[in-house]
Amino acid sequence: METTEKKHNYSRKREAILRAVRSTTCHPTAEWVYRTLKPEYPDLSFGTVYRNLLQFKTEGTIVSVGTVNGQERYDGNIKPHTHFICSRCGAVLDVPGDFLNSRAAGETAAKMGLTVTSCEVFLRGICDKCCQKDG
Repeated sequence: METTEKKHNYSRKREAILRAVRSTTCHPTAEWVYRTLKPEYPDLSFGTVYRNLLQFKTEGTIVSVGTVNGQERYDGNIKPHTHFICSRCGAVLDVPGDFLNSRAAGETAAKMGLTVTSCEVFLRGICDKCCQKDG
């Protein structure tokens, strides 16, 4: 019975971790997920959050936006889209629009003998909030 309870509790935490990542557009870090869920799950460990994020990433349930300011950032939106990363504050923003002609990219890759399985476009610069601080 104890094993079943632990397994159920683990599943609830796992679901909560995935829900936390999918419920925000801030492209959270493992630390953000941990701090967000800790009040609801006092026995939650950072290791549990990190291991589950890694597993979700491996499964393709979430994606990694990469490391920004020393911390890996995650996205629950797994549909292809462009990100903007602010070089000052580290904000990661979703950018609407198609910045890559996937057909042209596929044709170029084929000419080079490459098989493309995914493509990511990142825009980098200074976000509007940081620009306003300058002004």
